[in-house]
Amino acid sequence: MYLGVKEVKPIDNYKLILTFENNEVKLFDMTPYLDKGIFKELKDENLFKAVKVSFDSIEWPNEADIDPETLYEDSISYSN
Repeated sequence: MYLGVKEVKPIDNYKLILTFENNEVKLFDMTPYLDKGIFKELKDENLFKAVKVSFDSIEWPNEADIDPETLYEDSISYSN
């Protein structure tokens, strides 16, 4: 079973606050991805901050996206 993303909020240092279908809020660090393929373009902070929910995952205007299972499994619990 995987949980889809229902909300995404970009914050400083290339991190994302993600809210999943079960209302769990988690923090995902994009830094390890920024030297790989299409994700290199996300070093442009304006592009990085243009992230949006797309179907059950997230996507940027350059069509970069990440599997929702990866987002869930590789993120940590977050509370503000």
